Amino acid sequence: MPIDLSKIKAIDVHVHAEVSCHDPEDPVMGKFFDAASAYFKAPRERPKMPEIIEIYREQQIAFCMFTVDCESGIGAKRVSNYEIAELANKNDDICIPFASIDPHKGKMGAREARDLIENYGVKGFKFHHIMQNIEPASQVGYPIYEVINEYKLPAIFHTGHSGMGTGMRGGGGVRLKYGQPMLVDDVAVDFPDMKIILAHPSWPWVDESLSMALHKDNVFIDLSGWSPKYFQPQIIQYANTQLRKKMLFGSDFPLIHPQKWLDAARQVGFKDEVLPGIMKDNAARVLGLA
Repeated sequence: MPIDLSKIKAIDVHVHAEVSCHDPEDPVMGKFFDAASAYFKAPRERPKMPEIIEIYREQQIAFCMFTVDCESGIGAKRVSNYEIAELANKNDDICIPFASIDPHKGKMGAREARDLIENYGVKGFKFHHIMQNIEPASQVGYPIYEVINEYKLPAIFHTGHSGMGTGMRGGGGVRLKYGQPMLVDDVAVDFPDMKIILAHPSWPWVDESLSMALHKDNVFIDLSGWSPKYFQPQIIQYANTQLRKKMLFGSDFPLIHPQKWLDAARQVGFKDEVLPGIMKDNAARVLGLA
């Protein structure tokens, strides 16, 4: 049963599936989970996908679910995109399958992307170039982008500071420079039919994301990874004015609970007429649900 927009109160575009239902937690990834849980003051135990689905169904919040493929960047085994897609498709009243493919996989990654779209109903993609240790506009990843662009699907690009690696020795070996939003600008130009969602408020480069969303018709911003009470004033300002149709609700679950994010969002100065767009309507358009 496809998502009935009249029966949900919000769409969370940023939800992580961090552990497989079948395989044990990867020990390399586990070290990053330890540090991220301490940084976010979040529970260490990672919920499995069926539990995530029930949490969101109970709250009447539809959501995009994905892993992060950083097999080349940090050497952690990824959760299978196919496992996520199959489970999401069995719960398509609430769950939207996204996939993550390490850009280093190039043409083989493009083959996987096409298969996931055509045969497993994947509706979008997630890139985390800090964890993948590669520039967003590296030509190595362009074959994957070409497939996403061909199908006119959205792709989420991590931007700004990374909770993953924070507090670890040498930041866990990950480089924050790949999270600068302007590094995605070439991708937005070269693939105008790919809807690019810049994830997080992009601190310390907040204004770059706002500029890109204002300038490019295919660039949007998800507000995940931070409680709204910590947003910079210009985020609220632009969400209430020129970018009111470009801002999307995202939580970064399991590190931030969606209801906690939504409760905070009602207290920070978003206009009453703007909140429905942020919570649901803008994402519905980007995801092709409306």
